[in-house]
Order: sequence, then structure tokens, then C-alpha cells
Amino acid sequence: MKHIFVVNPAAGTKNAHNEIKEKLALYKKPLDYEIYVTSRSLDATKFVHAYCVENKYPVRFYACGGDGTLNEVVNGVIGHNHAEVACYPCGSGDDFVKYYGGKERFINLPLNIEGNAEYIDLMKIGERYSVNVISFGFDSVVAKTIFNVKRKPVIGGRNSYYTGIARGLFTGMRNKCTVTVDGEALNGKDMLLCTVANGNYVGGHFKCAPRANNNDGLIEVCFVKPVSVFTFLKLVNKYKEGQHLDDKSFEHMLIYRQGKRVECESPDKNFCISVDGEVIDINRFTVDIVPKAVKFVVPREG
Repeated sequence: MKHIFVVNPAAGTKNAHNEIKEKLALYKKPLDYEIYVTSRSLDATKFVHAYCVENKYPVRFYACGGDGTLNEVVNGVIGHNHAEVACYPCGSGDDFVKYYGGKERFINLPLNIEGNAEYIDLMKIGERYSVNVISFGFDSVVAKTIFNVKRKPVIGGRNSYYTGIARGLFTGMRNKCTVTVDGEALNGKDMLLCTVANGNYVGGHFKCAPRANNNDGLIEVCFVKPVSVFTFLKLVNKYKEGQHLDDKSFEHMLIYRQGKRVECESPDKNFCISVDGEVIDINRFTVDIVPKAVKFVVPREG
């Protein structure tokens, strides 16, 4: 099998290219590999897709970056059964790998190279696929802020999500959007936030979808009604720990559903959503689950 490391030099707080090269040089077993460094947005998707079209032998692509890089690589391998997706998490959030317990196994290169691939579901929005979480409302404000501050000292890096929350408290507490799950309307027009999830975590720290199973053929939807800043701040800690769905004091403000199709529409022409951390301007969209859509590599146990 060919191993290709797709490195996003703009991910996280530093360029991980040299770190990956050094780890590969130390790997003791024979390995047919190459490194590709991306140069712009969506470059990873274009490179991976073109490689899969031109080469039909088994190949594994390692997304070396954050969740956005993983998203791009996943979108490149769609429809190519001879390709697998692996992840070397070196972004600011690295949320998807938390489904498997965190990044430590994934940044251990021997464990990753010797891992096995298993089929996972994806969420499809238009012609694009999401591997982890699509979020909007308050979370869109947070995602925009994360992108703007992720490499700044103190307020960036792992603190980016908290910086985003602080901004959201001023500008993102009430948003106009209707959400429908498998034909059931969840609200009238207002909302605080909504997460449409295949993985567990969003924003680097927050367990937004604690019941998610990424190969069960279902989307996890958590809809939060508009609340006061005081109530929201009470909710944040429960949300962070993944306890928000089980705390009865929050039942009146949360709507949780599992489904196969989610439809959303906002009258706000400037409405935007976050797809695996990447912000997209769109005010009407549908999300469908695609069962067992791609092969994802889980590192072997150390």
C-alpha cells in the first residue's frame, strides 16, 4: 500500500511538515510513502481526487492538519474504494479523533501506520461531505472567530473556542433559522444554536453529541432554544462535559433528535454554517446521512 501524507502548513499553531518528516525517517519498517504539502484552500481535495483517478492501487491518505484538512481529504476519496483516510491531528481543535479517545494514538506514527481501516458514515450537504459536525447559529460566530484568532497568542490556539464564545455572547444569542428532522419541525423561527453531528466533539473541548455513533446510519441533532446569557453560561459547562442531554434542568431549552435527513432554512441572507470547522455562507441547506461512506484508519493499540 502507498502511504501519502497530506500536510496543511496553515493548520494549528505551527507547520508540522518537519515534525512528520522526522518521524517518518525514524520509522524502522519499509514504507512506500510520499509527502504532499497543500498550498491553498481545497488543494487537498483536488490532489487526493486526482491521485485516486490516476492510480488504482491501494493507497492511504493521512490528513495532517485539523478537522478542516481531514474534511478536504475525505471529500477527495469519495467514490474511490481503493483509498483509505487516516489522520495525523495537528490542528487547533482536532475534534474528530476525540471520538476514538483523543489524538495521542494518532500522533504516534507507528501506531497510525499499522492501524486498520473501518467504514464510517458521512454527512452530505449539497455536493460536500462532513465527517464530524455541522453547526450553526451561535456556533457559526464561534467558528468565524476561531479562524481569525487561531494563531494569535493567548486568545488563539486551544483558547480559540473560548474567545469565540466570548464574542458570541455579544453577537450570536438569537438567530433566525427553522430546523426539520425527518419531516418534523423542531422550532418556529428562532434558535440559539444547532449541531448536526456524526462525531462527538466540536470546538476543541466541547462534547456536543455524546450519543453519536459514527457508523449507525443516523445523524445526531441537538437544537438549543434562545436563552438568557446567564442560563447559557450555566449550560456551557454541561455542554463541555457532554452532560447537557441528561440534565433535566435543561429539558425545556434543548431538543434532541436522531434522523437521516435534516433541513434548515434562514431568512437571513448573511447566515453561515460551520462544516467541520470551515465557515460557509449559506441560508438554505439539507444534510443527509451516507452510511459507511469511507474507510477511516484507527491506529492500533499501543
